[in-house]
Amino acid sequence: MPRPTLSQILYGSATVIASAAAMLLLSQAGAAIALVAICVTALALGVLVALTAPVPRSRRAPALRADQPVVVARSEGVAAPAADRRPVGAQSAPH
Repeated sequence: MPRPTLSQILYGSATVIASAAAMLLLSQAGAAIALVAICVTALALGVLVALTAPVPRSRRAPALRADQPVVVARSEGVAAPAADRRPVGAQSAPH
């Protein structure tokens, strides 16, 4: 399972704190069982928000399609699409 990102941790923590405070203030609970129920509910809400928070995509180069062949161009090792290939010994057309 991937590790949570900083934004997921922050969203989840803020949800736990805000929802617990709101439920405690609105319910004015004094019994221990009510406090436990509020804390468990707030924690469940925080986990739900953290899991549904948007995850940034990786910054890797886009993957090549299977129908898009790639060849190595020049000696620098730069990849070029197959459309840019010329047969060995072919000359470019004069302009």
